[in-house]
This record gives sequence, structure tokens and C-alpha cells, in this order.
Amino acid sequence: MFKRLFGQLYVQVLIGVLAGCLLGVLAPQLGTDLKPLGDAFIRLIKMVFAPVIFSMVVLGIAKMESMKELGRVGVRALVYFEVMSTFALLLGLVVVNAVQPGVGMNVDPRALDTHAIAGYTAAAAKPHGVVDFLLNMIPTSLVDALGRNDILQILVFATLMGVALSRLGRRAKPVVDFLDAFVNGMFVVVGMIMRVAPLAAFGAIAFTVGKYGLASLLSLGQLMGCMYLTCVAFVLVVLGGVARVSGFSLWQFLRYLKDELLTVLGTSSSESVVPQLMRKLEHAGVSKPVVGLVVPAGVTFNPDGQCIYYSMAAIFIAQATNTPLTLTDQLVVLGVLMLTSKGSAGVTGSGFITLAATLASMGKIPVAGMVLLLGVDRFMSEARAVTNTIGNAVATMAVARWVGALDRAQLRRALDGVPAPLELEEEDLAPGAPVVSPLAGAKQASA
Repeated sequence: MFKRLFGQLYVQVLIGVLAGCLLGVLAPQLGTDLKPLGDAFIRLIKMVFAPVIFSMVVLGIAKMESMKELGRVGVRALVYFEVMSTFALLLGLVVVNAVQPGVGMNVDPRALDTHAIAGYTAAAAKPHGVVDFLLNMIPTSLVDALGRNDILQILVFATLMGVALSRLGRRAKPVVDFLDAFVNGMFVVVGMIMRVAPLAAFGAIAFTVGKYGLASLLSLGQLMGCMYLTCVAFVLVVLGGVARVSGFSLWQFLRYLKDELLTVLGTSSSESVVPQLMRKLEHAGVSKPVVGLVVPAGVTFNPDGQCIYYSMAAIFIAQATNTPLTLTDQLVVLGVLMLTSKGSAGVTGSGFITLAATLASMGKIPVAGMVLLLGVDRFMSEARAVTNTIGNAVATMAVARWVGALDRAQLRRALDGVPAPLELEEEDLAPGAPVVSPLAGAKQASA
């Protein structure tokens, strides 16, 4: 029984997280030196992220019966993303005003070490207007977009390619078949990479605790507590309500995704599980076209956890530096964040850069105040990443139910514990046997 228990990926990741915390406390310098373990895992995932996303989006669109279906899924997904992001921003704004964690710190922004955030403010100084955002969506070349893992640019090109293959019909079959086999091969690679997730979680957590220490959290513990409780409330109340309307239990769904959520917790990156999350959602009865469109788009357009962080962190800095903000000022902050949050991705640290860009563009809240967050930003990134991942997964289920692309019988089987493709051991496959998604050719039932 113990062998079977410790053979589960989520148990191994949890052990890695706990061991990393212990090492960071007992041997801080050694823990700090283990940072490359987490960095290497993120690089391995990013290595396969772009080709998997590109292929899945192209296949999803190419296999759609009509462009009308593409528009129907895309428009509804974007509407859902905007509504959820607004809810997240508003919830963060309400909580930080109610608790007021920064009041009483009386920090003089002129006395802060602005050199500590030089890298972030330099990134924030780049143009972030609407026109720049739209122009940046167009890749200079496919190779450049894939090489930089630029999600928006990959989505733009993949969408055009998918539409083109769909219009070619049967003439595109060789390309579609190749991409199908390519995706299956990439998921085998992902399965190999996931075997080192426990080691990556161990290194990442050991670095965090060793670098900043547990004592450094005390002064900003109230902000962290508010952040974590707000994320929990958003998941249980808002996403729980969406899950009920969509016809499934949020608790069962989270248990189904436990491996992915613990991996995100350890690595602080929602991107680290996107390929296997897509595979699991397919296994849960969501049609491949919906998965291929909603999940990649959700990484950029549906960052629920980061939206909560943005509104709370911005108002916290204003409170700590005694910067007066009227209700109108706070609504302006909310409006700006509704735009800038859409450019954030699932990589650790991107939330900090986006917040710097937002504050710099407003000129009201001192950007130098962000140095107050440096010690705990890494700790709060776990809450952001996990909430982003849950929000993206629930969004995919909700959109699938909305457009009638959710196989309810398959969903029940998946939540009842029928193994997903990524949970199959390699020895379960016959030598030389092709890796085929169990949903291939399956009929999708309407809601």
C-alpha cells in the first residue's frame, strides 16, 4: 500500500515541498544554492510548451465543423474571461480596503531602495498602450514567436493556420495527421519531464525559504494572509458557483487535478502544467477543439489569481506609503488593471512586472513602493499560480458546457477515478504501440 501511495506524483511533489521547506530553514545557504533545480524544470516545460500549444490550437480549429463554431467558442470564452477577471479584481479591491494591511507602516517612498526594482521598472518602462499591445500580437515570424514562447503571437498564427487547414478540407489531412501524431509524441515527452517535478518543487521551495527566511514574512504576513484567504474565497465561492452551474463538483474536480495543482504549488508557475492540464481536460470529456482554444487563451486572458494580487498589491502600496486614493482613483486603478492584466502570462515574476507597468502608467502610486513586496512576492506567487490554474480549468469546463461540447458521461468516469492518459505507466503500453488519446473519435454529448 505504501509503495502505491508513494508512487503517486502528487505525494512525491508534496514530500518535495515539505523537504524543501525544512532544508531552507535548517541550511539556508544550501537551500538558496538549489534554485537551479526549479529553474531547470521550468525550462524543460517551456521547451515543449510552445509546440504543444501551437499544435493543439491548430488541430482544434482544423477539426471544427465550421468557422461559425470557432467564433461561437472564442467569443463566449472571452466573455467568460472578462467577467471572471473583473470579479477577481473587485474582490481583491474590497478585501484590501476592508482589512487595510498597509495602514500604519508610514513608509517614505523616497527612502526606498529603488535599485532593487530596477529590472522590473525597466521592463515596465516599455510601451504598454493599446496600440502597442495589438501590434505585439502579430509575430515577426513563427520561429521568433515559438522561440520566445510568446503566447499571444503563437495563438494568432496558430488560429490562422487552423482556419487555413479547415478551409482546405481533405487536402489538409496529411498535415492534420502529422500534427496529431506530433502532439501525442510531445505528451510522452511531457510525461518524462513530470517525473522530475518532485525534485523541482524541492529545489524551488528550498530556495525561497533559504533566501528570504520565514521571519521575513512576519511584517507582511497580514497582506499574505489576505491574499491567500481571498484566493480561497474566490475559488470556493465564485468558481464553486460556476462549477455547480456547469454540472460538476468543484471538490471532485480539484481532486482530479491534484497532481497538477501540487506541481504548480511547488514551481509557482501555472505554465508548468499546461500540456498535461489540456490532456486531462480532454479525458474529462471536453472536446479537443474547446481545450485547444480555451486553455492557451486562458493563460493570458484569464489570470484570476494575478488579478486578485494586482488590486491588493496596488492599494497596499498606497496604504503603506500614505498615498491618498479616492474612490474614483481606485476605480481608475481597476480599469487600468483590467487591460494590463490581459498581458500577463503564467511565468513566475510576470505579475510583478505587470504591476510595475500599471503603476508606472498611472503616476499616482509610487512605483518605488514595490520594493516592499520583494521579500514576499515569491511566496504569494504560489497562491496566484494555483488560482490561475484552477480558474483556467474551470473556465474550460464552463465554456464546454456552454457550447454543448462536454461529454457528461466521460466527465463522471474521470471524476470517479478512471486513469487519465498521463497517469498511465509506460510499461502499460505494448512495445511499439502508438500513444493515442482515449477520446479519439469519441462522440461528444451535448449538455
